[in-house]
Amino acid sequence: MRVRVLVRLKPGIMDVQGTAIQRALAGLGFAEAGDLRVGKVIELDVPGSDLASVRGRVDEMCRKLLVNPVLEDWSVEAAPDHRGGGVAAPLSAR
Repeated sequence: MRVRVLVRLKPGIMDVQGTAIQRALAGLGFAEAGDLRVGKVIELDVPGSDLASVRGRVDEMCRKLLVNPVLEDWSVEAAPDHRGGGVAAPLSAR
């Protein structure tokens, strides 16, 4: 199963990169862009078709390596197969 992990800084954690991008956008004439936060997307294939077991494995990967759980939150969703087709569907959020 193809999954996508969306990683974001937790609320209250200063997003220096997001602030820099927001200021740069304002300098380019896009001052309406507000409260900009930067995150990351991780896509991976995990064997299995049972959503619960796949979610459990991916959450374990996130806690052990992919995410800093002190600073970041994450959500896991089914991703379209990179070979084509399908619509993403949420699996979990942290």
